[in-house]
Amino acid sequence: MRVGHGWGRAAMVALAVAATAMPLAAQQKAQPPRDTIATMDDPRVGLGPGWGNSAGIALHNMRLVSYSPKPVEFDSAQGLTYINSDLAFRGNIVYQGNFSGFSIWDVSDPTKPVLLSTVVCATDQGDPSIYGNLLFISAESPRSRKDCGTQGVQDGKDRMRGVRIFDVSDPRNPRLIKNVETCRGSHTHTIVPHPKDPRVIYIYVGGSAGVRDASEMPECSDGTVEENPNTAHYRVDIIRVPLDRPQDAAVIGYARIFEGLPRPPGRAGVAAGPDMDEDRIRGPRGCHDLTAYPAYNLVAGSCGSYGILLDVTDPERPVRLDAKSDVNFSLWHTAVFSNDARSVVFTDEWGGGTQPRCRATDPLRLGGNTILTIDEKGKMTQHAYIKMLAAQHEMENCVSHNGGLIPVPGRDIMVQGWYQGGVNVFDFTDPDNPFEIAYFDRGPVDLEQRVIGGSWGAYWYNGYIYSSELARGLDILELVPSEHLSKNEIEAAKLVRMEEYNPQTQPKLVWPPAFPVVRAYLDQLIRNEGLPKARTTAIAAEIDAAEAVTGAARRDRLMKLAAALDADVQRATDKKRVRAMAAAVRELAEASR
Repeated sequence: MRVGHGWGRAAMVALAVAATAMPLAAQQKAQPPRDTIATMDDPRVGLGPGWGNSAGIALHNMRLVSYSPKPVEFDSAQGLTYINSDLAFRGNIVYQGNFSGFSIWDVSDPTKPVLLSTVVCATDQGDPSIYGNLLFISAESPRSRKDCGTQGVQDGKDRMRGVRIFDVSDPRNPRLIKNVETCRGSHTHTIVPHPKDPRVIYIYVGGSAGVRDASEMPECSDGTVEENPNTAHYRVDIIRVPLDRPQDAAVIGYARIFEGLPRPPGRAGVAAGPDMDEDRIRGPRGCHDLTAYPAYNLVAGSCGSYGILLDVTDPERPVRLDAKSDVNFSLWHTAVFSNDARSVVFTDEWGGGTQPRCRATDPLRLGGNTILTIDEKGKMTQHAYIKMLAAQHEMENCVSHNGGLIPVPGRDIMVQGWYQGGVNVFDFTDPDNPFEIAYFDRGPVDLEQRVIGGSWGAYWYNGYIYSSELARGLDILELVPSEHLSKNEIEAAKLVRMEEYNPQTQPKLVWPPAFPVVRAYLDQLIRNEGLPKARTTAIAAEIDAAEAVTGAARRDRLMKLAAALDADVQRATDKKRVRAMAAAVRELAEASR
């Protein structure tokens, strides 16, 4: 891989198509006739290159609301040193991580984000989480100092690897209040709230650096569990944070959640065999990411060679419920639960995020997502794969990366970043038949050398999609109605308001009683022919009539409609959705007293 040290300039789209058509066509021709991603027949193919917002753009069923360039402090192409990373949200504020610190944006007006502050502080990766006025930042860089200095580390005692805690009560002046150090640093971290005590949260740490030398942290040691029961490998570190005294936050222990796992069957489509490097098929020594779902006391661990499901009813003592491995996965990277916690999407970061893994020659089953269902006992069953569909250029790093749910009632819909594959939205309601709904993509940063860029993660927050662009800045997008997603479904999604959102601590989505929610279910029944057309037409008229009146009259009409929907269940081909619609109508009736 060549990491660019100079940005490519914008070029005419027509020239970019001419420059890219031959190599991509050759990729397509060489590919076997099945198990591929999309062909050349896609608007995302052949987009012109460029820095900032000057590259060619392809949009489908969404629009670009605004683009904000990186702060000048991070506006550099020094390899991975200044790339943007993940996002966290609170109120009208977006916290954007960077490998050298973080930025804070005011998005009160999504068309014109305002940069409030930029903190330079070496991290790698710099993943953020927000809880009240506390901002948590992951750090595992060898250049990361306890004082956030930029002079590098000459004495190991000055190095900081772990989780930093900042007071951001004044977002224009963040203040470092504590470094919580861990033996392997923090590549990622996840907030797990205490189930009973609102004054306490826990942080599960995904550390991937080497074990620190005893001169830096005397309590750290290496080796296998059999060789050394105190080894810093094969575990997840747990930090306890007392919210009224965050300066007392400390590592209180760790969880060994990998005990007894069988050897993985292989990696990246290659079955394990006697000639395979042992490092490529050993069991996990840690987790890259952990996604908590506090409403169900669950955590999904994306742990290299395994996807793991944990019960965290007692956050200090998590219990493994199940674990799955897959010969087609290279790196179980991130997870997103469905809102009812009956399924989970795991991503595969094949190539580590710096390689082109979305070419026409790259199979669908590698470098995408897989969907697993979860039964009542916490056992997982694997279903389909889904991957970003358009063949990308050899100079575009591309693979599945971070995302989250879009709150459309009655459906499981996810938005996701694919690095230079852009952003896409897909439906996984049927775990065996997921499909793409919308996308946004720019052309490569450079066609001559591989400059790392693209969407680190894309998330829905209070009506908009926010994408952290590694090389270019911050994008804000908005969905528009289409054959796959109606105006009512989008309006219903916009009714879900979050005061705080950390993508790795997934909130339970709850819709208020409202007509767009009811109509969203009706649109779905029309789309999938869940009821006869004559009946859905009559239901639509009844909803309109109820909305035209107020008070007791509205309530009475809605209660009659709910009762009629109960009767409709028997003849419906989509009984579950009719029941959900009846429940939404009753909630709206109760709110109409």
